[in-house]
Amino acid sequence: MARNSTFLESVDRMFSRAASLMDLPPGLADHIRECNVVYQLRFPVEIRGEIRTFRGWRAIHSEHRLPTKGGIRFSPNVSQSEVEALAALMSYKCAIVDVPFGGAKGAVEVDPREYTEEELERITRRFAADLVRKARLSPSLDVPGPDMGTGPREMGWILDVYKTFHPDDVNAAAVVTGKRPTASGIRGRHEATGRGLQYALREFFRHPDDVKKAGLEGGLEGKRIIVQGLGNVGYHVAKFLQEEDGAKIIGIVEWDGALVDENGLDVESVKQHIMEHGGVKGYGGATYVENGASVLEAECDVLIPAALEGQITEENAPRIKAKVILEGANGPTTAGADEILRRRGVFIIPDVYANAGGVTVSYFEWIKNLSHIRFGRLERRFEEMRGQQVIQALEELTGQPVPQSIRDVLTSAAGELDLVRSGLDDTMRNAYNEIKETLARRPEAEDMRTAAYMLAIEKISRAYLEHGVWP
Repeated sequence: MARNSTFLESVDRMFSRAASLMDLPPGLADHIRECNVVYQLRFPVEIRGEIRTFRGWRAIHSEHRLPTKGGIRFSPNVSQSEVEALAALMSYKCAIVDVPFGGAKGAVEVDPREYTEEELERITRRFAADLVRKARLSPSLDVPGPDMGTGPREMGWILDVYKTFHPDDVNAAAVVTGKRPTASGIRGRHEATGRGLQYALREFFRHPDDVKKAGLEGGLEGKRIIVQGLGNVGYHVAKFLQEEDGAKIIGIVEWDGALVDENGLDVESVKQHIMEHGGVKGYGGATYVENGASVLEAECDVLIPAALEGQITEENAPRIKAKVILEGANGPTTAGADEILRRRGVFIIPDVYANAGGVTVSYFEWIKNLSHIRFGRLERRFEEMRGQQVIQALEELTGQPVPQSIRDVLTSAAGELDLVRSGLDDTMRNAYNEIKETLARRPEAEDMRTAAYMLAIEKISRAYLEHGVWP
């Protein structure tokens, strides 16, 4: 190709490759691929004594399930094309992990680093007001969440705006997800995308045929991993893989360079340095590489691009030495690079499945808000009492006291975070195996990404055909 594909072109090419292998009613693939509607909003905000006009978008990709779901990002480089691509990915990943949402995405063209908290609040509230009045934001139709440049703070502001317009909506808290746990959010949402990546990689290592196909052997412990981007997603997946699975994080790539240490980097220490200094430069516990992008091409077992889209391209794909690529970001690999890596036999665990942890736990939060009760509240004391009964029975049968360590386990009831992690783990396992089953049924797919897209298309097309949306 003369140039790298745009993000939307890459998503569409990956979709079309999968759709071309399927027997769909004429025109249905085109209908699924295209965005249903895109709202472009221009809104004024008074900033520092002057009126500044901001541009924002809300793309509704597919309404085969309602509400639609997708984050809102604040970025100076965002475009309508990017928002449409992200909305499409949301539709596909929700279908793959059986979360009953359609796909959507939103964005505001703004650099949050250039504004104070008070100014960002004004921008967010003004954008939210337009979404409520013009783009049908509601718990039953379209539910945003956090994305790049936004977080629980912004979700709280959006919720407050919605409640101003709809003070009688008893389900108002469900209009956004990603809220603080103390503000109708759910425990485990902040870590969810990184945790989901961990569960996806664990499931990969439960399949010896995939491990062998990737040219690896054994389990996750000791595997050499490079992570690009130590933001929320990259930090959590690196931390969990290092602390819980015994993996070695040998490289961390950031905007201002990269750190490399074959003995393994201390993720917490690097994260603290980034928070204090704004980047990895000057960190004293590892080798600093000024050209951070070159570290993507270093030898490792697993490469986790968890930053921006389009980081692995036709230009650097031939030099990628990782045996497995676990896609933490949305669209980190262009369609052209994907073809090169596929020919080279690199095993890719695709974004359309791998980073679905965030929307999965957002679904749990949405359910919690609609049910008006936290997970585990009804069962907690019952489970503790049942554990005490088991201990009593064991002591009566054996005539020996149950050791305290076992007693603690048996009498410990699952809390909200335990249940969220359990549900996420189950979701990621089941989805991985569904993709594997699709690949077994349709070997022409050849790779996990194509099989994942085929699975998504099957589920979305079934929804249209069964519900009569498609005439």
